[in-house]
Amino acid sequence: MSLRTLLVPLLLLPLFASSQARAEEQVLNGIAAVVNTDVITFSQVQDLVGSRERALQDQQQLRGQELADKVKELRMSAVQILIDNQLILQEFAKNKYTIPDYVVDEQVKTRIKEQFGGDRAAFIRTLSAQGMTIDRFRKMVRDDIIVQAMRQRSVKDDTIIAPQKIQEYYEKNIEQYSTPEQVKLRMIVIKKNGASGKQMAEELRQKALGGADFDKLAQMYSEDSTQDTGGDWGWIDKRTLNESLTKIAFSLKPGDVSEVTELAGSYYLLYVEAKKEATTKSLAEVHDDIESKLQQEARQKAQEKWIASLREKAFIKVY
Repeated sequence: MSLRTLLVPLLLLPLFASSQARAEEQVLNGIAAVVNTDVITFSQVQDLVGSRERALQDQQQLRGQELADKVKELRMSAVQILIDNQLILQEFAKNKYTIPDYVVDEQVKTRIKEQFGGDRAAFIRTLSAQGMTIDRFRKMVRDDIIVQAMRQRSVKDDTIIAPQKIQEYYEKNIEQYSTPEQVKLRMIVIKKNGASGKQMAEELRQKALGGADFDKLAQMYSEDSTQDTGGDWGWIDKRTLNESLTKIAFSLKPGDVSEVTELAGSYYLLYVEAKKEATTKSLAEVHDDIESKLQQEARQKAQEKWIASLREKAFIKVY
């Protein structure tokens, strides 16, 4: 029985960490887990997570027990992935499925083309430097194809989501599809300096009311981090500023300049360039996106249920 009709687009396996010194090989080839009659070795675990372990070790903030715990967590996760994959491979063999050699050949060619520019000699050199034979690499690619094809086979392609489920999801997650009221804001901030600070702020307000460009005034006089951009805060909603400034900003109409406001040792002038009312996308607009999301969740649950059933029937021992 062929699985060629079940194949899906694949993420090819990464090339793995360099081979270990001879003194370490016995440890790496030790048993990490047993799945029925098959053995998962520490070297397989290292193949899967070696590069991620090194990335963790390079992080300056992780040291000592915290680093050890993270590495342990990473390895245990890898063992579980390898156990599940082995169960799937065993199920493939038990059902006497087959996979054509040309499918594996095509995936290997794709790997060479994408990562080595089609240079097969460079590919072989890299495998050799990593202590891996082409036959072992082909087996890993073949296993990856099988695992993904079998996972796909465990899920119905025509998963139907009831309209009520879509409606319930929309109502429960309405905020995802809503845009709050927003204003496009510019601001001038003058630090309090006796009477002169407020006086300058008042003068700048009069200039703005008289037609002077607010952004130019901000570039010349504002004393905050937005000075270089002409006091530009972009589009903001009611969660961006503190309560006092928010109340002022959203009370203004486009083109309005606020009164001078004293707050926390500074004087503020606000200018609203434009305004957007709050909007919410209708269910009809987001129906397809929600349906697709729920279908994906259903497929994921179906796969997890299938894997769980394989685990229940298997002998699994983790060392």
